[in-house]
Formats: sequence, structure tokens, C-alpha cells
Amino acid sequence: MDPSTPAHSLTAPASTAARLAASAGGALLAAGTQALAALRTARKPLHPDGDVLAGRVYRTGSDEKTGIAWLDEPGEDDVIVRLSRAIGLPDGLPDVHGLALRVPAGPDGGDILFSTTGRGRVTRFVLTVCRDPRGRPLTTLLPYESDTGPLLLAADGGGPGESYELSWARPSGDWHPFAVLRLSTRLSDDASLSFDPVRRQVPGLRQYAAVTRLREPAYRRARRSRSGTAVSRGSTTEPTSGR
Repeated sequence: MDPSTPAHSLTAPASTAARLAASAGGALLAAGTQALAALRTARKPLHPDGDVLAGRVYRTGSDEKTGIAWLDEPGEDDVIVRLSRAIGLPDGLPDVHGLALRVPAGPDGGDILFSTTGRGRVTRFVLTVCRDPRGRPLTTLLPYESDTGPLLLAADGGGPGESYELSWARPSGDWHPFAVLRLSTRLSDDASLSFDPVRRQVPGLRQYAAVTRLREPAYRRARRSRSGTAVSRGSTTEPTSGR
């Protein structure tokens, strides 16, 4: 696809479907998070604990251009990664696993959240549970909006060592590898770190408006919590779904 070609001329049906999927998926995510928060009053009802590691992304660039520099252009980035379990069940029990990635893109960095799903044209939109955090591929679950049409990102940990292949795809298209993430040193401080994909976006990758409307209250609550502002259990503010 030529990035100079208007996205709507090529992907209008896909864009409409992506907006609907993003809206429906975001609503389900918000409802699930709020239900869990009624049972768990922690600052993070989802992904309450995690391991924070330093890493490096080795970008080779994409074989098909998206118009997004971080996907299209080769380069190397020092990154921060958080690995976590959505419900926080003990190791060995099936859970939805998450990988949060902060990359040095944009003025404040860009945060990307992945969760265990499938890679098929349907299963890439379906959360899955597994015992091994590297036992299933991870995707962004909800599509991003871009100038060349909707797309998702994936992280596949099936390779050797502590590495993940990063790729992108249109909602019903093939996956295009563009980078490898390699994990290295474990960092000690998890409590003070929070990922916020609403405020910290990779240039060219935008949250659909419907998703932002559903997610923003959650991240606003998390910001208040981090600043020391108490939020009562009876508050009508949506619980945090950040990591």
C-alpha cells in the first residue's frame, strides 16, 4: 500500500469494521475491568503485579509500508517491558498474560499493551489463557487507527531465548514482521511504573475515539492514584485497566 494514498479509498469497509470492533472490544474490556474492581480494590484490578525488565528492540523495517516510521524504518531502541498476569493467579494456573512495552517514540515515549490471543483472522481479537507466558502469541487486541488504515500489533515469544518477534497486520490481513524485542536486565521497581497508551502514543498509531472514551476514565483514575489522591470504593470512576 502506498502511504500517500488516502486510507479511506482502499480500506473504508475495513476501517468501519475496525471502528466497530474497537468500540465493542473496548466496551467489553471496560465492563470486565469494572466487574473485577468490585472484587479487588487494588490500584490495578487487572495485571496487579508484574516483572519489569530492560530490553532492546532491533527494527528491520516492514516489507509493506504503513506510513508509520517506527514500523517502517530500521533502527534500535532501548525499551522498558512489564510482564504480568491479568487476574494475578499463582504461577502454574492458566491466566491471560500481558506484555507492556514503552518505546522512545514521541515526546514522552509510546506505550503499547499486548495480551495473549491468537494470530488468526478471528482469534487475534480473542483473549486466551495459558500457563506459560510464552505459550501463546500476544496482540494489541483492539486495532489502532493510522493514516493508511486500521492495524494491530503482535509479539510472538516462540523464538529462542528471551526474545519476541514484533509484527503488524490489518484486521483481516497477513502479519508483517518488523522487529525483534530482546529482554535483558530485570529492574526492581514495579509499583511506581504505569503504562498509559491513551496519553503515550507512538506517532502515527492512534487510539480510536471510541476506545479512548472508554479507556480514558480508567487511566485518569490510575493517574490520581499514583499522585496520592484517594479514590473511594464507591466512586463512579471506572477502575484502572492500565499496567
